[in-house]
Amino acid sequence: MGVPTATRPQRDCAGRARSAGSFVVVLGVLAAAFAVTAYVVPRSARGPGQEEPAGAPVVAPAAVRTVDHSVVYELLGAHGARNVTYAAAGSVLTQHAEVATPWSTRFTRVGPAGRTEFYSIAARNPGPGALRCRIVVDGVVVAEKTETEPDRLFSCAV
Repeated sequence: MGVPTATRPQRDCAGRARSAGSFVVVLGVLAAAFAVTAYVVPRSARGPGQEEPAGAPVVAPAAVRTVDHSVVYELLGAHGARNVTYAAAGSVLTQHAEVATPWSTRFTRVGPAGRTEFYSIAARNPGPGALRCRIVVDGVVVAEKTETEPDRLFSCAV
């Protein structure tokens, strides 16, 4: 009857390889971050550089003549409107989930003289019956459309 001999536990080589792989990944991430930072940081933030040679003086652009346009968007119908979206002053998109009709909004759009402006309103007809949209610019109707199909999205645009 012999005494059992103690066996030495084998080391887990897979665990060592795993930690080495993690180390390589971390180094790769750090190298990528350094490269991106070096590329993105502006030249003036990196320290002194060469000064730009003196050139011709910068001339301010000529003033552009602007015009004001009075704009009215209208929705007319018996059952309101849903999903109302329109381009307002400054071409900002504005949305309303639901509005009662008759509905209208007024704003002034300022833009360069002679430039074609874009105006648009879209709505969903909750039905039944007709829903009409209209765009009036400087007192003149520039777009008008009627939708009679219930739950149909339509738009007026110019």
